[in-house]
Amino acid sequence: MLSHEHLHNLQMELARQVAALPIRREADGSVRVLLVTTRETGRWVIPKGWPWPDCEDCLSAAQEAREEAGVLGRVQSRPLGSFVYEKRRSSGAELVRADVYVVEVTSLLDSWPEQDERQRAWFTLEDASNVVSDHELRELLQALTVANFHTSSTDARKSA
Repeated sequence: MLSHEHLHNLQMELARQVAALPIRREADGSVRVLLVTTRETGRWVIPKGWPWPDCEDCLSAAQEAREEAGVLGRVQSRPLGSFVYEKRRSSGAELVRADVYVVEVTSLLDSWPEQDERQRAWFTLEDASNVVSDHELRELLQALTVANFHTSSTDARKSA
């Protein structure tokens, strides 16, 4: 297994994806995170995928959230952070850096493209960091506080 430091030194060689961190604010001021399961192994992750051609990365991330988690919302125009993970492919593992965009959820869809392939569930930040298996995603979630979620955003529904 590659070390955290080694992975970040390889950034120039990594494939790049965009990821969405769907959140909702609770009445008590706390934040919940929506996770989805992977299609093959059922691990808890955040929605992510390859950047869409001719589309801003933040809007690509919002589209991934709609397809994989069935959510619409306001997406922050700048990434919250990034994490490196091993993407499993039939040809072997590939290192990928995913830039993470916060999507403040305004609607949960009753029907969405990948609903039969994934589960979705809301978690506290602490619980989310405990159930994800990707080490760097776990670290990113552990470092978050409510203060990380500012309001500068673009309406992701315009990209649907």
